[in-house]
Amino acid sequence: MTSPFLSPRHEALLRLVIAAGEPVQPRSLEQALEASRPTINRTLRDLLTNGFLEKLGNGRSTRYAATDAAKAALGSEPSAAPIPAGPGLLRWSPATMPLIETLRAPLGTRTPVGYESSFVGSYIPNQSSLLPPQLATDLFNAGRSRNQLPAGTYVREVLEQLLIDLSWSSSRLEGNNKSLLDTKALFEHAEQEGPLDEDTLMLLNHKNAIEFMVDAVPTEGITVLIIVDLQAKLMKDLLKDSRDIGSIRQRVVNIDGSVYSPSNIPVLLEETLMSIIDKVRHIRNPVEAAFFLWVNLAYLQPFADGNKRTSRLSANMPLMLYNCAPLSFLDVERSDYATAMLGIYEQRNVAAAVELFEFIYRRSIQKYSVLRASLAAPDPLRTRYRQALNELMQFVIFYGRTLEEAFAEVRVDTADLAALRIIANTELDHMEQYNCARYNLARGMTQKWIDAGRPR
Repeated sequence: MTSPFLSPRHEALLRLVIAAGEPVQPRSLEQALEASRPTINRTLRDLLTNGFLEKLGNGRSTRYAATDAAKAALGSEPSAAPIPAGPGLLRWSPATMPLIETLRAPLGTRTPVGYESSFVGSYIPNQSSLLPPQLATDLFNAGRSRNQLPAGTYVREVLEQLLIDLSWSSSRLEGNNKSLLDTKALFEHAEQEGPLDEDTLMLLNHKNAIEFMVDAVPTEGITVLIIVDLQAKLMKDLLKDSRDIGSIRQRVVNIDGSVYSPSNIPVLLEETLMSIIDKVRHIRNPVEAAFFLWVNLAYLQPFADGNKRTSRLSANMPLMLYNCAPLSFLDVERSDYATAMLGIYEQRNVAAAVELFEFIYRRSIQKYSVLRASLAAPDPLRTRYRQALNELMQFVIFYGRTLEEAFAEVRVDTADLAALRIIANTELDHMEQYNCARYNLARGMTQKWIDAGRPR
């Protein structure tokens, strides 16, 4: 049960810290919650005193991380009349349970069904709504950027983290066994040596597909060609028949564990896909558009394989165009995801999908709003040691000294030494010809140091 100590303010701050996935600065919380610094400080003290937060660092480098007690308290929090949906954090509402029970019935007792074209055909943009209209409005207001920025700005600001989150979570829903840490390590190494296993290929394909989407959608919009290209990038080297990559399906597909049989008429698949894209482009609320695209691509099954992963990534396209928080699908259990999809496949009932979508999008909004706020605020440690960092880079790259020798030459408070050493190593890891000028380094000298293996 949630601790009775947690007020709505305590809970909101704690959820933001947990969603960030890493220690958070007070300034980031202040911006994300739109609260005054004294209010944030009081809330942090309360949570520290009661063992829900851990304080890291001192002074301007202070950050806060959630403890296991906090995660347990919020992770087991019940909604009104809670009904567990499995080992994850999602809880199905009582209103959705009749649908869940019918979907859990033995396969042989469920009536076989085919694709129903009216699911898309009867939908009229801005008149029909798959999400409850007020929920769509609330999620849009919570997830949108408050600044007038070019399309795609929000997603680019959090792209590094999104690549890891969305690639891993989407792949995990397909049975991928790599951990989140494995994924991060994989993406940090630009070149992979030797043959790649299927799990590694799946993750790298997700990364490439997301990068393609982030580049293409803000300039070209949402088009059938981009959806098809997205599937091609997701399934590269994963299918035996290359004709199944980047093309409309020409053969029969079956849905495991379901009595649903998608349409197998290529012309109908292509025409319906065009209709879906045309309608999604006219939906004014990007959250409704994201849900509409996610649900309908999965239901149509326009490709021989990769339909669900294509639908998950595609759901980010409308959000991207309107500078809303991206949708990462973190913290979703495979069984819950499968249940939501079965409701659509077999009954064209979106009730479970709505609850799943709200759950994952609220968590995404929390995580990326905190991350974005922390990126917007200058790191106080970097600001304080701006000149020292410049000297460290010069000592290592220009003069060929070791990093430890360089640290002996600059003045750094003992309490900040460990943190600054991490920053310096990160800067050396990311040093390239195109960014070396900020440390007054010449391109030729920097490239020579890189070619030598980045000695430090």
